[in-house]
Amino acid sequence: MERKINDDLLKWKRDSLTNPFFLYGSRCIGKTFSVLEFGKKYYQNVAYFNTSNNEEIISLFDKEKVLDKLIKKLSIICGESIFKEETLIVFDNLNNDKLMKELTIFGNNSDYHVVIISSNKQLINKSRVEGFYYRAMYQMDFFEYLACTDKVSLIDFIKDSYDNNTPMPFHQMALDTYYDYLETGGFPEVVLAKQNGLTDLEIDAIKNKILEVIKADYALYDNGSTFVKTNEVMRFLPKQLVKENKKFQYGLIKKGARSKDYEASINNLVTNGLINRSFRLTDVKSPLSSYKDLESFKLYFNDVGLLYSSLFLNKSKLLMNDDIKRSLIENDVANTLIKLGYSLYYYQSDGKAEIQFVIQDRLGKIIPIEIVNMKLTKAKAMSMFMKKYEINDCIRLTEDNFAKKKNVRFIPVYASVCLKDL
Repeated sequence: MERKINDDLLKWKRDSLTNPFFLYGSRCIGKTFSVLEFGKKYYQNVAYFNTSNNEEIISLFDKEKVLDKLIKKLSIICGESIFKEETLIVFDNLNNDKLMKELTIFGNNSDYHVVIISSNKQLINKSRVEGFYYRAMYQMDFFEYLACTDKVSLIDFIKDSYDNNTPMPFHQMALDTYYDYLETGGFPEVVLAKQNGLTDLEIDAIKNKILEVIKADYALYDNGSTFVKTNEVMRFLPKQLVKENKKFQYGLIKKGARSKDYEASINNLVTNGLINRSFRLTDVKSPLSSYKDLESFKLYFNDVGLLYSSLFLNKSKLLMNDDIKRSLIENDVANTLIKLGYSLYYYQSDGKAEIQFVIQDRLGKIIPIEIVNMKLTKAKAMSMFMKKYEINDCIRLTEDNFAKKKNVRFIPVYASVCLKDL
């Protein structure tokens, strides 16, 4: 299973400065599998250590400060000879800030190639080590999904149409596959289950198992008082996302709920990438981060397939209900923009006209992105927004093919992954 993180790993391996590669991301997205497959392909052997509650490893690093002696003892523990530049050393499930600091022994060009894997983003924020090569990994995006489902040839057609703004010759095939992706999501185990012909009930069981793993994850980050609140947020979120007004409303969780009751839980979920947050803009100026309304925001599932199952959908419900379909598309676009490195913001006027996403590229250009509502043939929100803020270019994501009309680019929803190349 080819994942985009492989490109980052290969670049790191070829770099003469081989400080440890720190890979982080939520559970069940294929971090360990991808690293081990990379090790098998590009190294003589792999020395693997699961550090979760591993007192032997923690004690060893605490006592041994001489690298050559440490390597010999690590070799004995894992049963593999460890060679400079020829062995990939993997420390998985890192959740100990003291051990993270001890792993700096492999820094400063030690000639040993080390990958550290963690699902604990708070650990990085708390104990970030200068010199580590940090990279985030996410669930499969649509292009990775195409590659995994034997439709990799569509990727080049989509990229070519995006670059040249010409109609995609296999538009309907790509759109139908994108609908499949909305149903499946990007967790590798779910995608493979779909490929192997498992039933919808069996696939839902896998998704429910993943949700339980995620619940165990946020139990790790929460204390007892916030865990209950976190559960309430996660249970309420699917209903909020299919409402016309997707702004997160505490009062809809239960009567009398207030922001101070749930703020810690939401922050933990967002920090660890279990949900994504988009802030409403109070003004549209550069930098956008200076104009976010901290009290008004939307929350999105970090995987559209989990949202699909949490809403108890089936394929016919998805395709027949345009409002639900647009909600899933919006959730997926939010995740895609996060994967591409953008911060999430949205715009809502006093008259409730809304632009779902407003992003800022690396050069500081502000770009509004609207998901077209096929029911509204004369939607005016975007034109009013552009006139008010003197913005010259915009993007409309549509279920139609690529097109351009004046300063508006129409891009199929399945091509949102191309927005990195604005």
